[in-house]
Amino acid sequence: MQSLAIGMIGIGLMGHGIATNIARKGHALTVLEHPGNQPLDALRAAGVKSVGSIAALAQVSEVVILCVTGSPQVEAILTGEAGLIAALRPGTLVIDCSTAIPTSTQKMAEAVQRAGGRFIDAPMTRTPREAAEGRLNLLVGGDAELVEQCRPLLACFAENITHTGAVSTGHSMKLLHNYVSLGSVALIAEAAACAQRAGVPGEVFVDVLAKGGGGGVALERLKPFITQQDASGLRFAMSNAQKDLDYYTEMASGMQAAQAIADAVQGTYAGAVKQGGAQRYVPELVALLADKGR
Repeated sequence: MQSLAIGMIGIGLMGHGIATNIARKGHALTVLEHPGNQPLDALRAAGVKSVGSIAALAQVSEVVILCVTGSPQVEAILTGEAGLIAALRPGTLVIDCSTAIPTSTQKMAEAVQRAGGRFIDAPMTRTPREAAEGRLNLLVGGDAELVEQCRPLLACFAENITHTGAVSTGHSMKLLHNYVSLGSVALIAEAAACAQRAGVPGEVFVDVLAKGGGGGVALERLKPFITQQDASGLRFAMSNAQKDLDYYTEMASGMQAAQAIADAVQGTYAGAVKQGGAQRYVPELVALLADKGR
């Protein structure tokens, strides 16, 4: 996989960084034109091409990378009218970097395989900053030999690549990760909102937690908002957080796993979307919870 013809669908905040690093490593990259993309000017200047249809993308691609919002979008791209599977070239590898419901992932993998393609799920953790730097963490589900073959390509945009097991386990691990991560953020945000009402300065709140059992990545990402009302420490939309928790609770329910805490966390984000809007960044949860009930 030293030099490949790669197609990519989903050039959002994360996808733009992935595409940039793939192009930097010398692969021929073609992206799908879509209103949800970030500006393509810099990519085009680097030699990246764009096409207006999924069928056109399929015809020029040995590998197709998906980086879209969730399972409905993945299913529409793969199996919808004029979808990728209908135009898939034999042997094409589909890499799904989206966040998705594992049961849907299994169905999509089977559909790709029936059409003569190959499939791995490779959702990511970290932020748009690490995506731009080529330092994502990838959680990869799929055949072990195929995953090893893909490592050089995945290493173009990832710092850490973890093989999680069979197809769909990457998406399972992503939901587990995001539940813990977003759950920690929600817990700290609720405490920070309470601290405001108690008259505890934000700087004191952060300093005490950081020196004790409350320290960690979640606190660091919330710190700029708690102390300076700067939400850029975690550029992740509240609606995406709600979607990820919806997916997690659906997964847990399907396995009859304990989920009482997950239900509360999901309800917190759903309430924040209703209260403040879908596009507010997750750190703003602190302010929304502080204002709740006033």
